[in-house]
Amino acid sequence: MGRLWFGGSVYTMENEGDAVEAVYTEDGIIKAVGTYERLYHDFYDKIDNEVNLKGKTMLPGFVDSHMHIIGHGEKLLHLDLSQMKSPEEVKEALLNRTANLSEGEWLVGEGWNENQWDNPEMISKRELDEVCPNNPMMLTRVCRHALLANSKAMDMSYINDQTPDPQGGIIVRDENGDTTGLFLDTAQELIKQAMPDVSQKYLQQIIKIAVDDLLSKGLVGGHSEDLYYYGGFLKTYKAFLNAINGTNIKFKAHLLVHHEVMEDMIKENLGYLDGAEYIELGAVKIFADGALGGRTAWLTQVYKDDPGNYGVAIHNSEYLEKIIQSAREHGLPIAVHAIGDKAVDEITKLIKKYPLQNGARDRIIHGQILNEFSLKMLQDLPVAVDIQPTFVSSDFPWAVDRLGKDRIKLAYAWKTMLESGVLCAGSSDAPIEDANPLQGIQAAVLRKSYYDGEVYQPEEQLSLFESVRLYTVGSASAITQEDKRGLILVGYTADFTILEEDIFQVDSENINEIEVAMTVVDGDIVYDATV
Repeated sequence: MGRLWFGGSVYTMENEGDAVEAVYTEDGIIKAVGTYERLYHDFYDKIDNEVNLKGKTMLPGFVDSHMHIIGHGEKLLHLDLSQMKSPEEVKEALLNRTANLSEGEWLVGEGWNENQWDNPEMISKRELDEVCPNNPMMLTRVCRHALLANSKAMDMSYINDQTPDPQGGIIVRDENGDTTGLFLDTAQELIKQAMPDVSQKYLQQIIKIAVDDLLSKGLVGGHSEDLYYYGGFLKTYKAFLNAINGTNIKFKAHLLVHHEVMEDMIKENLGYLDGAEYIELGAVKIFADGALGGRTAWLTQVYKDDPGNYGVAIHNSEYLEKIIQSAREHGLPIAVHAIGDKAVDEITKLIKKYPLQNGARDRIIHGQILNEFSLKMLQDLPVAVDIQPTFVSSDFPWAVDRLGKDRIKLAYAWKTMLESGVLCAGSSDAPIEDANPLQGIQAAVLRKSYYDGEVYQPEEQLSLFESVRLYTVGSASAITQEDKRGLILVGYTADFTILEEDIFQVDSENINEIEVAMTVVDGDIVYDATV
């Protein structure tokens, strides 16, 4: 038996302005679209439920193409430092949290961002020790490519002033060669490995907390990368299977597989797009570089505000090529974190050298900074780029300081990419940015900085139609499912995001304020704001 949806604005998103009056769904699939009268006449004997939208707006279900579901759940539980405007405010929050710590318990904070502090001077290990000398402390930067640790955490990790930098990472030291407590990129793992293991039950609870929140934001699914960090592939994979079981929760999770656990996946006789009804495995995740905020994104030219620094290559060239060769031996696509133009250059050359033969798409995650060569390579390759529109809001104006006015022209260049035929998908990189897809859509349209209210690179602003499609058609295309997801057409999955207001009629400045009325997965209402 099926459902008839009617009484609101229903945008198919196939072409700009395309709309229908009603939709009939059955067994999780869109069976017909058209007028209410026609659909009621054709399916009256099968309709067991009619949903009157009462003037609300139905869109294809939003999907975030790059996020960290478990990390998002942890951010909801951990100390959130992302909105704090000074080192003093951060330290006060840490001091307040210490009052509730038991002996040996780690103090974990998420999301500090010195670029939004009134005084952007980094907090030192010494200051952390003054706040919390007896409990280990780990504070993750908003980009998740840097962390701060106190002496207790470093002692537990057996790190001292003589500990060498690992490949692809930096233990930051002062002018005397003493460690400061700041760890960049792969050096973070030196601290994280000392933290106690979490249980599978804990992971399941965190996933449920995260997914409940994502559904309330209108997301029907998300492409996530979690399978390496919480005790290995099988433990984390089973946590997802148990948490998103299609009974208690319906949410379409597409899980990238970190290259370090690729062989673990293969040992389980699993491969690309294998999994369960609501869990599928994705491309092999690889990190090519760091982040722009911490000046570890790998650039072809030095940082404008840090002469001599080109950023960090996470792997040497030989090992990077070996990882990709190994993925290709199993017919697996790759999804590569590449923010700097040098990282994008290197990865696109390797993708060209080792092309996929099975129709799947490789992915560049971020693709923030391009040059003419990398843009041309992206045009010519079957690659999707997972972009984060809200990075424009949070990275400017300091991104100009990092790159200079000339290079910024091909940075965050979403319009240029789309007009060049590059396939782009929309994402938040939550918990790094707000997981609200309406926030991302608004950022793609306005390109307005949170910090100074200025619009940056207005020539790269997207239309509202283009921006919405990033989170519908774009996310589906990134995983070669554009023939069955991302549109409201016959034969497509019945995944819908239903908004209280017509997104195409509200002022662009107010897009992020639109409330989600319902989220629908496979024709079932999984979030209802009135309940």
